[in-house]
Parts: sequence; C-alpha cells; structure tokens
Amino acid sequence: MTDEVVIYTKPGCPYCKAAKEDLASRGVPFREMDVTSDPAIREEAIARAGMASVPVIVKGDEVSVGFGGS
Repeated sequence: MTDEVVIYTKPGCPYCKAAKEDLASRGVPFREMDVTSDPAIREEAIARAGMASVPVIVKGDEVSVGFGGS
C-alpha cells in the first residue's frame, strides 16, 4: 500500500495550485488540507514543516515545503 499524500494549502496560492496540478497530472491521489479553514490544521502544517509556509506536501515520513515544479 502506498503512503497517502497530504498537501497543506491556502486559497490563492499559485504554488499550491501548481503542486496540486502536478500531483493530479501524475495520477497521485492526495488529500488537501486548507490551513485557513481551521487553526488546528494551520498548527499541524507548521509542526510538520517547521515553518509557516505552504504548500506543505507530506508522503509518509517525507515532508517538502514549497513547490518549484517537477
């Protein structure tokens, strides 16, 4: 079984949009978490990333912050 990909995003973020489009184009299923929708989600993203920045992409134990294209 593959690890679920979780992506923490916020509305209007062009890097978040590009990261989601990249995952979708490669057929990678993901669950999107909007950091503006709930303070607990925002804190979870910060805890995982070590900073307040989006997108935060999590697959298993691997965490990447930002998106520069594939």
